[in-house]
Order: sequence, then C-alpha cells, then structure tokens
Amino acid sequence: MHAYSRRALLGAGIAAAGAVPLASCSFSSSASDDPQGQRRAGNAGPAAAPTPEGYVSPHGEEVAAAERKRGEGPVREFRLTATATSFDLGGRTVKTWAYGDELPGRPIRVTAGDTLAVRLANHLPHSTTMHWHGIALRNDMDGVPGVTQPPIKAGASFDYRFTVPDPGTYWFHPHSGVQLDRGLYAPLIVDDPREPLEYDLEWLVVLDDWVDGVDGSTPDAVLAELGGGMAGHGDDPEEHHEPDRSGPSRRLVGARSRLLEGDPGDVDYPYYLVNGRTPEDPRTFRAKPGDRIRIRIINAGGDTAFRVALGGHTMTVTHTDGFPVEHTDTDTLLLGMAERYDVLVTAEDGVFPLTALAEGKGHTAQALLRTSDSATAPRPTVRPKELDGRLITADRLKAAEDVRLRPRDPDRTIRLRITGSMKRYDWAINGKPYDPAQRYPVRQGERVRLSFINGTDMWHPMHLHGHTFQLPDGGPRKDTTILLPHHKVNVDFDAENPGLWMIHCHNVYHSESGLMTILGYRK
Repeated sequence: MHAYSRRALLGAGIAAAGAVPLASCSFSSSASDDPQGQRRAGNAGPAAAPTPEGYVSPHGEEVAAAERKRGEGPVREFRLTATATSFDLGGRTVKTWAYGDELPGRPIRVTAGDTLAVRLANHLPHSTTMHWHGIALRNDMDGVPGVTQPPIKAGASFDYRFTVPDPGTYWFHPHSGVQLDRGLYAPLIVDDPREPLEYDLEWLVVLDDWVDGVDGSTPDAVLAELGGGMAGHGDDPEEHHEPDRSGPSRRLVGARSRLLEGDPGDVDYPYYLVNGRTPEDPRTFRAKPGDRIRIRIINAGGDTAFRVALGGHTMTVTHTDGFPVEHTDTDTLLLGMAERYDVLVTAEDGVFPLTALAEGKGHTAQALLRTSDSATAPRPTVRPKELDGRLITADRLKAAEDVRLRPRDPDRTIRLRITGSMKRYDWAINGKPYDPAQRYPVRQGERVRLSFINGTDMWHPMHLHGHTFQLPDGGPRKDTTILLPHHKVNVDFDAENPGLWMIHCHNVYHSESGLMTILGYRK
C-alpha cells in the first residue's frame, strides 16, 4: 500500500518525487523522433494503420502544434518493464504479467506541466502498448495499437514522451486485448503545484478483480468462454493463439445489483483485491488519531464495480477522474471500472476496514486503517454499516467552479447507441462492432455532445480518450461515466486535442468483443 506524508508531498523535491517511491530508476538518454513524430526504441512492430483522407493523423502537424501549446516543463524520466512474474496475493501465489515486481505497479508521480518520458520495455511473450488513462496528451502517445502507434513487439521497447497538463489521479495500463485483466496497471499521480487541499497523509488505493493464474485461468480463456474477442485487435494478427481453457468456468450466473439495475458483470472472479492483497492478508495503513488523510481510489478492475466505504468514518469527496468537485460528504461511493475518486477523511482512534464490495457479486476486498496498536482488527468478511449509508454517484456531484465548462450549446451531437447482449456477446456501438476504419467526425474548436444511449440489459462504464467531458447540469468533469441499462447520458466536451481518439466501454471483455469506436478530428 502506498502512503505518503504531506511533508514529503510538498517538499522542494516533489517535482522529481524527492523521497517518494517512483515507478523505476531514471534513464539518461531518449530515442530521437522518427519521421512520423513517434518516439521509439527498438523494433516496435509494423506501422500503425494509415489515417483516412481528410482526418488529422496522430503524427500530424496539428498534434505537434497542440503539444507545443501545452509547453514542455522539466523532463521526468522513467523505465518500465512489462514482464511475466509471480505474486503472493495473500496466501495464494499466482503467475501473471506486471510492470516490474509490485502489484499494483509502483506509481509514477510528476507535477502538472512536467514532461513525462517513459521507456517501456516489452519482455512479455506477446505485443503490448501503454495507455495513459485520463490524460489530455498528444495523440501519438495514447497507446492504441493500429491507430495511434504500432504494437510493441515482444523483445522491443517504445519511448512515450508528452506534457502532463492537468493535476489529478490517473493511471496507466495496456490497450492490447485483455491484458488489462492481468497485473499490468499502476497509478499515475499528477501533483498540483498550487495544491489547495490541506492534509497530513496520502493513501493510494487500487481496487481489482483477479482471475489470472488461478487454477489455470487466464483473461484470454475467460474471453473465449464468454464467446467474445475480435481477431487482430491488440496483438499482431499473426500472434493470435488459442487460449488454454482447462480452468474452471468463470461465467457469472444469476447475480443482480439494484444499484446497477441488473446484471453486475459477466465474470465470477475468485479474488477481489485492494493494493494486490486479499482480505485474509490485507495491506495496513497507519496514522495517528486526528490525522487528515487524502485517499486516492482507482478502480483497475476488468469487470467489477466496487462500492467503497471506510468503517467508522465519513468521506468528503473532493475529486473524480482527476478533476475537482464541490466538496460533498458521503458514507460510501460507487466506482465503475476506470473511475477514480479522491476523498478526505479524519482518522478516528482504533482499527477500521476500508471495504470495497464487489457490487452485486457478494464478495469484498479490504485494507485496514490502524491508529491504535492495541485495537483488534476486524474480520476479513466484515461489512461496515457505511456501505448501506449515504451513497454518492457521479451524477450527484457538481464540478468545482474553476473547471466547469462555460455554458454553450453543442455544435455537434454524436449519438452512440450501445447494442448487444450477454447471450450472444455481440457488443457494439450503433450496431457495428469495432472497426479501426470507423470515424465519428469532429472539428477543432467545437463543443461536442456525446449522447450515450444504452439499449442493452447490461451497464457499461463509457470512456473517452484524450479529453474530459462534463456531466449534465453542471456535473463533474470526467473521462469515464457509468451508463445504466436502458438509460441515456449526454456529456459535453470541447474539441481541443486533435487526433484519433477511442471511445469504448471499460469492461475489458465488452470492449475486446466490439464495444469500441473512434472519434476523428477533421482537417
């Protein structure tokens, strides 16, 4: 569990992370730009698909100009290695893929305005990429294989380099097949050089549902059992292989969620984790009674929404998906996959469960907050009453005044109807499964409305790359929103980051089965 003191966070060395643990050691040299403007090292693989005529290329001058406008701050350099490894989840050791030797991967921490330079070395048996979730970055660094960059082949590496414009809680993960549902994820924390919040300690909390390496299961085998998957997406087409289906069935049957208005998901995971640990052997965060703690919560799960509460405490929501909101008190939060919330709590005296209930699936993950050595830890199965108390969902929050979009009618509305079913596993947008050649056009400077219409019996966390949108009626700025069955959500954003950008469901099994499309800026 990653914990930081306020003094360490605000020390003079914070831009270079000072004493704060980083994702890896730095490196001194970076690859030069190639003719397309990409930054590579080694053989990344075949070139990305050509950009259709009339659209801005991820490697075009428009993208370079937008990056120059963001500026180039101090360069913060890191190395990451995607590799096969093993982890003890708390009494159960599993083989998986991860970034280095920690689960979650060690956080990368920079300051808004910095230039982040990361060399990703691929030591996996298959190609991969890196997506920087929630960051308004240059398009050719977004990590979508075949769209913004070529896949990084096994044994190759790739240099990601971009300015990080906005403070907040973000994270990074692959955008290749169902690799996200292994151990390939870590926080990306962007500090505010003018941080307005006052707190003593900080706690990074990463939630996950876990299947990889348990009794022969893999995410690829789960996808095959569900009946999904698109040939050629993610890895190179010649790399595709038949997954091992020798493990037990992981199909979720008969589960229901009132909050999610139907099926909570597709996968019956054997474990649910907080910071890589099961409730039987949880991570423990230590503080003193009265300490004010900032908790940054990230849902890195593949198929699970989590309801989160800290027993014996009220949480004050300050941010969602990196952007500030009007402070709102709550007992519990609901996080869809890829959503993030920042909360403030004042530590009581004792030991308390931070419980993440796998919504509708009946199981919990847990960590502990301990301020007394003599207090007895709660049972792994404890369910604090706060889980059934005041609930905050994103639609009940308001954006902080300084990040609200100015009132403006949309110049363009894009209607995105979610189609498909659990039975056929034929997820799609407007009846069309993902096609890399598909484009929904926008133009620079437009106010764009995305109208998400869910025509299915399943909920979907919908994510837009490279931008943040605003929920209706002055709602929060977000990059991922929960779309309930047979509901509609309209979200607005300003088209100010040219390129080709994915829109997709962040249930990794839905997206990999077709629930993705591409937003394209016209020249």
